[in-house]
Amino acid sequence: MAIFRAHEVRQLTDTELLEQEQKLSLELIQERGKVSAGGATENPGQIREIRRTIARIRTEQNARRTA
Repeated sequence: MAIFRAHEVRQLTDTELLEQEQKLSLELIQERGKVSAGGATENPGQIREIRRTIARIRTEQNARRTA
């Protein structure tokens, strides 16, 4: 799991952003699946951090489209 901060996201290329978003989306689905099956994640805040990182990536993608 790679959690990126805003300054790290800005340094990635467009293709890297797309790849990272896809990887994190898949990881989020897997984590939510574990929880819905009655299991517990190793890190309870992990789902929140993944969601935030995806949001950072999408924000940067949107900013690059409009600029």
